[in-house]
Amino acid sequence: MSRDLVFYHNPMSRARIVHWMLEEVEASYEVELIRFDKNEHKAPEYLAINPMGKLPAIVHRGTVVTESAAICAYLADAFPDAGLAPNVRSPDRGTYYRWLFFAAGCLEPALVDKMLDRPDPGRPSAIGYGTYRDTLDTLEQAVAKGPYLLGERFTAADLYVASQIGWGLMTKALEPRPALVDYSTRCTERPAAKRAAAREEEFVARLKAAG
Repeated sequence: MSRDLVFYHNPMSRARIVHWMLEEVEASYEVELIRFDKNEHKAPEYLAINPMGKLPAIVHRGTVVTESAAICAYLADAFPDAGLAPNVRSPDRGTYYRWLFFAAGCLEPALVDKMLDRPDPGRPSAIGYGTYRDTLDTLEQAVAKGPYLLGERFTAADLYVASQIGWGLMTKALEPRPALVDYSTRCTERPAAKRAAAREEEFVARLKAAG
């Protein structure tokens, strides 16, 4: 394993998204498992990396990157041979950014509000994503064109969007619309996604054994 890229991880967190991304770019990385039951995410050593005390985080050649969407975008550019981001001069770059940040700024907050049964503020313009219904309708339109957000090409935006859909389906915060289910399944059938999922089971077992 390489200390050039250190991945701070717990399988019961959004770090699963970054784990999949690391497998997609075929990076050499070292995993530092952070235990929530021991409050290691709030320990001074980890807070020096991410003062938010949240996962995931990576340190790549001395550069700290936090926030799942930012890490995915960073890794796509840091490992261009994986082909997970359009060229910066391509118009597709705009579409890529659009859906990557739609998932971070609209989809995830909408799903969290739904899961927690937060009351409707009555003013859609007062919250970033507007309404749950509009968010899902927009997402459905985007993935229905398929097979991926940029047509035939799978990108980091697909990885992030599919991860949010999968989480939403698991928590039942997302309506299981056929287009969304099919898209998520198509993305998570990728070999890198399966490798990451298999290792997650190993990490869960390791954390339980350490308890």
